[in-house]
Formats: sequence, C-alpha cells, structure tokens
Amino acid sequence: MSAASVTLRGRHVVARRLKGGVFKYVCLAATLFGIVALAVLIITVSANGIGRVSWDFLNSYPSRFADQAGIKSALLGTLWMMAFTALFAVPIGIGAAIYLEEFAPRNWLTRVIETNINNLAGVPSIIYGLLGLALFVRLMDLGRVVLAGSLTMALLVLPIVIVAAREGLRAVPPSIREAALAVGATPWQAVRFQVLVPALPTMLTGVILALSRAIGETAPLIMIGALTFVAFDPTSPRSPFTVLPIQIYNWISRPQAAFATTAAAGIIVLLVVLLTMNAIAIVLRNYFEGKRRW
Repeated sequence: MSAASVTLRGRHVVARRLKGGVFKYVCLAATLFGIVALAVLIITVSANGIGRVSWDFLNSYPSRFADQAGIKSALLGTLWMMAFTALFAVPIGIGAAIYLEEFAPRNWLTRVIETNINNLAGVPSIIYGLLGLALFVRLMDLGRVVLAGSLTMALLVLPIVIVAAREGLRAVPPSIREAALAVGATPWQAVRFQVLVPALPTMLTGVILALSRAIGETAPLIMIGALTFVAFDPTSPRSPFTVLPIQIYNWISRPQAAFATTAAAGIIVLLVVLLTMNAIAIVLRNYFEGKRRW
C-alpha cells in the first residue's frame, strides 16, 4: 500500500470521526433544548399557580369569579373518562394484538388490517372527534356524556395500544412458545401462561403512552360537545361532563389575569393526575418485569 493511499485513508477516518462528533453534539443540544424548555414551562406554571392550589380549589366548582373558581367537576370528569377509556381500549387493544400476532393467518386481509392500524396511529385527533360525534353521539344516540367521550378517546388510543402490545409479544423468544407446545400445551395456554406475562412490561409502556395522550386531548371532546362550564359532579357514564384540559382552556381564554393564575393551578392538578397514573402503570410494569424467567 502506497503512502498516498495511507494518507487518504487517514483523512477519511478523521473526517468520519469529525462528522460523528458533530452529530453527537447536535443530538445532545437538541435533547438539552427539550429538557430546558420543559423545565422552564414547569417552573413558570408552578410559580404562577402553586399558591392557588388548595383544598377549596379542588373541592369547588367553576365560577365567573377567578378567586372562587374550582376544578372539582373537571377533575371528576377526567377521572371518569380515563377510567372508561382504559376499560374499553386496553382489553380490546391487547386482545387484538394477541390475535394478530399469535393466531391470525398470514394472508392479504391480515396485512391490510395491520397497515390500517399503523396508519390510524397517525390520524389527527380531531378526525376521531368527528367520528365520535357521528357514531356515538348521533347514530347511537348516547348524547354528549362521559360514555361517548370515553368511547371516542378509546378509538383514539386503540392503535397505539395494539402496536405496543404486538411489539411486546414479538419480544418474547419463539423458543418459549415452542417449548410450551412441546410439553402438550394448547396454543392459547402457551400464550396465556408463557408469552403474555413476559410481554406485559412492553404492553404497559404502550398503555402509559396511550393514556398520557388521551388525558391531554381536547379537540375530540370539543367536537362531541363536552361542556366548558359544569357546576355539578358526573355521577354515571350517562352524565354530561367536562375535563381538565377543556376547563384550563376556558380559563386561559379569559382576559382577566386572575384566570391565568387559576389556569396555571389547573395545569398543576392535571400534571399530578398524569404523573400518578404513570406511576401506577410503571409500578405494574416493574412488577411484571420481575416475573420474567428468560
């Protein structure tokens, strides 16, 4: 090998290392920018709203006067809606994932279904609001109630749950299934006892992401007619309702500065609810992670 070739190769190595270093620091800067922006938002909201958070704020209804406005009806509406959204979306999503991954025949129909599920995960949320309005509110005549909102949000997050659940099932080695079948288990028994448990941590990660998206959505609920002013508690799935994001938007749109402080307090409550839900899901995920045996 000539000296010129060695020199040229050395220059290429230096150039690649330089490009790799530049790319590394660009990615680091992008990550830090996101973290700093999030920290600024949280600090700003906390500074503006923490003094407004109190038991009276949590136990009072919305009001035309900022110092008397509370978030009770919106908080209860959010809890009702998220409970029914999880009730509908999680079992159906995991069941669909199990069927598609473990039992569905590999033919053109299955491929069409899989393609459409992946595409539905990227559909704008307002489209689901229009679907919920047409299907649940008008066609099924449920009205503008908690049940209609929960079904609409379940449709919104269902593709995310299915995709995440399928990834969890794919992560289980095929040898686990083969060993279960070899000792006489049926295909369902192999999935139920040997595949599903080790796949649950990844599934629960998808559920966390799905419910985190659902709790902050407003466009679908506005489309189906969720109220912006509710001065009563939702007591059943057929009750009219509002949710925290809609109530916060209603306050922040007011011109009075006091309502901006009230909206900041509402954001803090929304963050606490979201983090609590995520913490419960993470505890469950870690529990099932510890039950893995492979």
